[in-house]
Amino acid sequence: MEVLTVSEMAAADQAAIAGGISGFSLMRRAGQAVALVAEAMAERGRILVVAGRGNNGGDGFIAAAELAAKGRDVSVILLCDPATLKGDAALAAAEWKGPVLPCDPAALGQPNLIVDALFGAGLDRPVKGDPYAMIEAMNASGVPILSVDLPSGVSGDTGEVMGIAVEAAATVTFFRRKPGHLLLPGRAHCGEIDVADIGIEADVLDVNAPKTFENVPDLWADIFPSPQADGHKYARGHAVVVSGDLISTGAARLSARAALRAGAGLVTVASPRDALAVNAAALTAVMVREAETPRQFAELLSDKRLNACVIGPATGVGERTRDMVRAALSARRSLVLDADALTSFVDDPEALFAEIKKQDNPQVVLTPHAGEFGRLFSGLPSDYPHASKLERARLAAVQSGAVVLLKGADTVVAAPDGRAAITANAPPWLATAGSGDVLAGIIGGLQAQGVPAFEAACIGAWMHGEAGQEFGPGLIAEDLPDVLPAVLRNLYDEIGIAY
Repeated sequence: MEVLTVSEMAAADQAAIAGGISGFSLMRRAGQAVALVAEAMAERGRILVVAGRGNNGGDGFIAAAELAAKGRDVSVILLCDPATLKGDAALAAAEWKGPVLPCDPAALGQPNLIVDALFGAGLDRPVKGDPYAMIEAMNASGVPILSVDLPSGVSGDTGEVMGIAVEAAATVTFFRRKPGHLLLPGRAHCGEIDVADIGIEADVLDVNAPKTFENVPDLWADIFPSPQADGHKYARGHAVVVSGDLISTGAARLSARAALRAGAGLVTVASPRDALAVNAAALTAVMVREAETPRQFAELLSDKRLNACVIGPATGVGERTRDMVRAALSARRSLVLDADALTSFVDDPEALFAEIKKQDNPQVVLTPHAGEFGRLFSGLPSDYPHASKLERARLAAVQSGAVVLLKGADTVVAAPDGRAAITANAPPWLATAGSGDVLAGIIGGLQAQGVPAFEAACIGAWMHGEAGQEFGPGLIAEDLPDVLPAVLRNLYDEIGIAY
C-alpha cells in the first residue's frame, strides 16, 4: 500500500544494494519480470522493445534477451548510440546479441507487442525530438504496449504528461507503485498495473518511512469499526447533519442516510423551523430536531452523545453557516465541512483555519472539489505546472490544520502530519449531483463511531468508490446509501470481520 516518490524509490534501491544485492541483479530481475508479462500479452508473433539510454532501457535489454532465449522473435530499437550507454544499462545491452535498430518511427513495423522502455518514472522535463516522434508513432500503431515502470512521458511524482506519453495496455513496475500510477492523467496511461517483486525487502522502507499510500483496506483495516455482539446504538455514536432551508433539504437527508448506513448508531438532522415538516415527512430512521439558529445548534450539541457533525450540504452560504461551524468547533465535535460550509469562508479562510487550530487534536475533515479548493486555498500553488494534486492537498492540510479530502477521480486525502492517501477506485458514474453529500455523510458516520479524521476520510472515499462500482451505470446519489450494505459485506469478508 506504500506509494514511493522517485527519490524514495531510488533510496530503496540504494538500501537494497547496500544490503548486498547488486544494482545489475535488480535490473536483471526487473527485466525478467517484464519478459514474463510480455510473453503473456503476446503468445505469438514479434515483440519490439523500444529502449532508452538509462536504467529503464537496461530493463528493456534484459527483457529482450530473456524473450530471445525462449525462442521469441524480438527486435530492439535504441534511442541513442549503443556506445554511449553506461553502467548497468551498458551491461544489460551487452546481453542482447541481436541487432540494435536506430530510433526511427519507420522501424516499428507491425509487431504483436511493443515494450516501452524509453523513460522510467524519473522523467523531469518535457519529451521532445526523436523520443516524441517515437512515442507518437507507438501510440498510433494500434499495437498493444507494455510499459516498463511507468508509461514513458508520465512524471512518476505528479502523474503529469510531459508533452506526450505512451498509452499503455499494461505497465510493470517494481517493488511499490509511484504517485504517477495513481494520479491523473498518468493513471489513465498505465493500463493494468503489475507490481513485480524483484527481491527488495520491505524493511528498506525504514530508510525513508514513506508517508504516501494507496487508499486500500490494508491501510486502515485495523481501525475499521465493526459492530460488537454486546454493543448498542449509543456505543456507535450519534451524528448530526445540518439542513438547509425549506427548498434545500435533500442534500442533508442524503448525508444523514449515508451516515446511518456507514454505521452511526443514531443520526439527527438539525433543521430550520420552516423545513421541519419536509424533513420529518421524508425521514424515518433518521431523527429531526429544530436548529434554526447557531444558538439552538449549540444547545443541541450540549448533549455530548452527539459526537460528530456534518455541515455544508446545501446548508446555505453565509453568516448562519459560518456560525454553525463555529458552534461545532467550540463544542469540540468531530466535524466534516463540505460544500456551502467551505464556500462560506472563502472571503476569510484563515479565520476558519485559526478556529480549527485552536483545538489540541482537531478531528476536522474538509471535502472540497477542485473549484472549492482553489477558492479556499487561493494562496497555494494550484496553478504551478509541477505541483501535483498530492502536493497541493498536503500543503492545504498544513495550512488549515485539518484533514483535506481533495475530490476527484483520483481523490487525495492528506493530514497535517504529512500522511496522504490516493484513492483509485472511483468509477465515472459517481460524477452526479448529490454524490459528494453522500461522501460527507459516510465520513461523518465513521467519525461518530470514533474513527480518527484521516482514517475516516480514507475509508469514506474508498467506500464511496466501491458503492459506485457496486451499483454501476445509471447511478444517482440516492442509490449510494442503499448499496453500502453490500460494500460492507465485501469489506468484512476481505479483512476478516465475522457477521
